[in-house]
Amino acid sequence: MGFQCGIVGLPNVGKSTLFNALTKTAAAQAANYPFCTIEPNTGEVAVPDPRLYAIREVAQSKEVIPTRITFVDIAGLVRGASKGEGLGNQFLANIREVDAIAHVLRCFEDDDITHVDGAIDPLADAETVETELMVADMESLERRIAPLKKKATTGDKEAKAVLPLMEAALALLQDGKPVRMLDVADAEEAKLLMGLNLLTSKPVLYVCNVDEASAAEGNALSRKVEERARQEGASAVVISAAIEAEISQLDNEEQAEFLETIGLEEPGLDRLIRAGYELLDLITYFTAGPKETRAWTITQGTKAPGAAGVIHTDFERGFIRAQTIGYDDYVTLGGENAAKDAGKARDEGKEYIVKDGDVLLFKFNT
Repeated sequence: MGFQCGIVGLPNVGKSTLFNALTKTAAAQAANYPFCTIEPNTGEVAVPDPRLYAIREVAQSKEVIPTRITFVDIAGLVRGASKGEGLGNQFLANIREVDAIAHVLRCFEDDDITHVDGAIDPLADAETVETELMVADMESLERRIAPLKKKATTGDKEAKAVLPLMEAALALLQDGKPVRMLDVADAEEAKLLMGLNLLTSKPVLYVCNVDEASAAEGNALSRKVEERARQEGASAVVISAAIEAEISQLDNEEQAEFLETIGLEEPGLDRLIRAGYELLDLITYFTAGPKETRAWTITQGTKAPGAAGVIHTDFERGFIRAQTIGYDDYVTLGGENAAKDAGKARDEGKEYIVKDGDVLLFKFNT
């Protein structure tokens, strides 16, 4: 399953520095966090998860294989992108292809690094990008609504179902709000909305790029962004691209020492990766045995057969049941056999919704 999080931002906000730090960090920690470059601006990076190694210790596996998420360094944006200015067409096309947006905002002062607008204002920067996306969405909806109305009058069921949603989305955009803030009635409406592939319907993570001194606690600028995120129901992460660039050059021992000196418990990139993963509404389940302990990515709400299908489509087609052990039970009790003895290993059927941290063993017909 390929889940992509696009990294966007205005010029000189630290967007590419963060992406480059991601690639260097992953390359330096290839044994634990494998990274591969798919294209020059696309990288697949492992999601840090200490549970993976705790399960491995219990299962005595020879190998651990983490789950992954793809980050895309999207072409830079300028005002007028929705009209094709600069790399606007490429920018909008790239955003359409990703599942979520990590929006890097400059929350630091530095006279040596000019700002495209001549002033440091992360909220204004966010508005610049958001406005371009909203304009593109409005134009897209306006083009599609007229012919859809004609189809709806002929009794077309699909047109009649999606038309009210498109009109509600357009009204929200005209009110200056992104489509992701639209209230949907149920999962079916959410699916229809996703099918419209609107730019502002994608979930957003604000990445506050702060100076080194503010890496641990943030600053006044990042707090403004965090407040905006709260109002939107979005997420925000504070990170210092300058520090991450330094950390990416260090080995594990040096990293730990460096982080301790600046008051951080972990690299900011680890938080960024996990936040991107959560932004996509993803969870992790595990499989464990003598050969390997492995993490698998599924979306929240996935039923057991769908989770099995992530491993192999044959597992989903021939699904019988899933032996299920909760992570805490697996680790605390000491593995599969001990969990069975304690009555903590359950056989779940096709309607079981897999939970984050489940350790699963699938039974299926070939």
